[in-house]
Amino acid sequence: MRLAFGFGLALALSASTALGAGNQAPLQIVVSKDQQSLVVYDGDTVVATSNVSTGKAGHSTPTGIFSILEKRRFHKSNIYSNAPMPFMQRLTWSGIALHASNHVPDYPASHGCVRLPTDFAKQLFKMTGRGLHVLVSDRQLTPVAISDLFLFQPAVEEPVLLSDAILRPSVSQVHTKTVEVATVESASAKATAVETESEPPIRILITHRGQREITLDIQTLLNQLGYAAGIADGYSGAQTVDAIKAFQAAEHLAVDGRMTPGFVEALYAKAGKGKPPNGQLLVRRNFEPIFETPVVIAQPEIALGTHFLQFQNIDASTGKGEWFGMTLDNTLPGPMKKRLGITADADAMAFNAIQRSMSRITIPDDARRRISEVLSEGSSLTISDMGLGQETGDGTDFVTITHTTPKS
Repeated sequence: MRLAFGFGLALALSASTALGAGNQAPLQIVVSKDQQSLVVYDGDTVVATSNVSTGKAGHSTPTGIFSILEKRRFHKSNIYSNAPMPFMQRLTWSGIALHASNHVPDYPASHGCVRLPTDFAKQLFKMTGRGLHVLVSDRQLTPVAISDLFLFQPAVEEPVLLSDAILRPSVSQVHTKTVEVATVESASAKATAVETESEPPIRILITHRGQREITLDIQTLLNQLGYAAGIADGYSGAQTVDAIKAFQAAEHLAVDGRMTPGFVEALYAKAGKGKPPNGQLLVRRNFEPIFETPVVIAQPEIALGTHFLQFQNIDASTGKGEWFGMTLDNTLPGPMKKRLGITADADAMAFNAIQRSMSRITIPDDARRRISEVLSEGSSLTISDMGLGQETGDGTDFVTITHTTPKS
């Protein structure tokens, strides 16, 4: 059944009023193509709803995880004859956006964008900021609170209380009398919540390692072992190939210059690095990379699925926050499954699908520490098999395009 959206504008008005002071709430926007609907969530609470019109046949709106890259009150399409796109909120640099329209039927009718009723588009424009996440799915998605030790929390400095200190009694002290000690909350403890909220949110992606990351590690390890692989830049040139051949010859392996799994395992073992990592964790802030690190994915033959989680509601007294998650449907292309060695698909509807995927991922302690130091209100985590897609680049967050099996 289709959802009812008659109350959407009123909710949007109240939400925009609350946010008028510029205190950007970590909202999430969820668009359902089946329902032709848009729902704005604050955690798992519905803030606003509206009907929409997505892309028609031949111009389908892509599904996946996006964020708002650009906002313009007055915009004209540079693809479709300067067609007006007021209150435009861009989701991809290839041309997908949310925008107002005078024609928003209850069926797909656009050329790929998500059309919004004009009055609602105006209010939504006030509620959002660059970087706010937008999820587009065939079915309706609803965020749920997720509590798991895998999930990150901000680093909070524990204040030292005078009441915890061992007092040296004076000669005149009467031991039967209770000693009262005044305690003062440390300035760092008071500032923790404020500082955490003021920091821009980070974006975290956990996915399978790509060839660039594998090549980068191979070059680094070969150089450390004395084989001249050249500058570790993630691109395999003649110097890197020669270094691989030299290592293969020295270790009595087949000398072919190829980065086979057997060669990679032998290289890691020789360098004392243990088992080669098969996953990668990447962090961005303000659309710019901060750092990345290898991770290990257990049972790599099973797809991770595509999951999105957002961190918010930091408690001022504890410095801890809540995570809210959703799982998207995603059918991996055959060539990608073959390249990654995946033989079992993920079930987006499985019970505890997010927790099951998280339980298979091992993150280095130093990476956890670095993330905890920069985690702030509105930060997000994407777990996906898809890697860095074509829509992820300069001036974007991590964009994940999902694929679903065509309906019969």
